[in-house]
Amino acid sequence: MSRGAYLLNLGHVPYLEAWELQRSLAAAVSQGAVPDTVMFLEHPPVITLGRRTEEGELHVPDGAEVEILETDRGGKSTYHGPGQLVCYPILDLTRHGQDVKRYCRDLEETLIRTLAAVGVEATRIEGLTGIWVEAPVPRKIASIGVHITKWVTTHGYALNIDLDTAPFTEWITACGLAEASFTTIAQELDRPIEVDEVRPHAAEAFAEVFDLVFEELPAEQGAGLWPQPIHEQLTAKPTGSTRTGTTQGVEQVAAR
Repeated sequence: MSRGAYLLNLGHVPYLEAWELQRSLAAAVSQGAVPDTVMFLEHPPVITLGRRTEEGELHVPDGAEVEILETDRGGKSTYHGPGQLVCYPILDLTRHGQDVKRYCRDLEETLIRTLAAVGVEATRIEGLTGIWVEAPVPRKIASIGVHITKWVTTHGYALNIDLDTAPFTEWITACGLAEASFTTIAQELDRPIEVDEVRPHAAEAFAEVFDLVFEELPAEQGAGLWPQPIHEQLTAKPTGSTRTGTTQGVEQVAAR
C-alpha cells in the first residue's frame, strides 16, 4: 500500500543551508511529526568530503570558485554544481524494509529509471560505486552517499544533467576513482537539457520504487527558503545524533 510523502522542489540552495534543513526534517520524521520527505535541488559549486575521504584526493587549483566542506555522509569526495540534480530523501527506513543495502539498491534503481525516462541507458557496474553509462567505455553519471541515524536517512544522490565535468577529475579524485571518466545526460543525448526537464521523471521514479504518493509543498528558491512557514511548521531543531553500530554499518555501504 502506497504511503503519503512530502516533495520539496527547492531550486538553488547553498549546501550548508540544505544540510541544516535535512537535519531539521530528519528530526521531525524521526519524531513522527511529518511523513517521509524528499528534497530535489541544485547547489552552487561545492566539494563535499565524506567520512572516507583520504589525503591526496583534493587538488583544487588556486582561485577556483568552490566551497570545500566536510560532511557526515559515507563515501569520499565529490563535486556538486549547477546543472546537477541533487536528491535528499528524508525517509524512515522502518517503513521501507529496515535494510541499508536494500535502501542503497533502491536509490540506484530510481536513478536507472530516471535516466531511462530521458533516453539514457545506465546501469550498476560490479565493483564500482554509483551509476554508469557503459558503452563504449564506462562513464559515471550519478553518485550516491547517505547517512542514517536511528533508521532515518539524510544525504542521497547527485545526477549529472548538464554541467562541466572537469571538476570531477581536475579538482578532486572523485569518489576515490583516479581513472574514472564522468559524463552527463546532455553529453549522452548530445543536446542541452535543463534540470527542470529531468526533475519530474526523478520524482516519478522515486515514488514508484519507494511506493510513495507525493504531496508537493510550496517553497521558494535559494535565500527565500528559510523564512517560509513550511519550515517553521514542519520541522524541529535536531537534538543531535550519535554514531551507533547501525550507523557505522551504513557508512560501509553508503557510497555507491
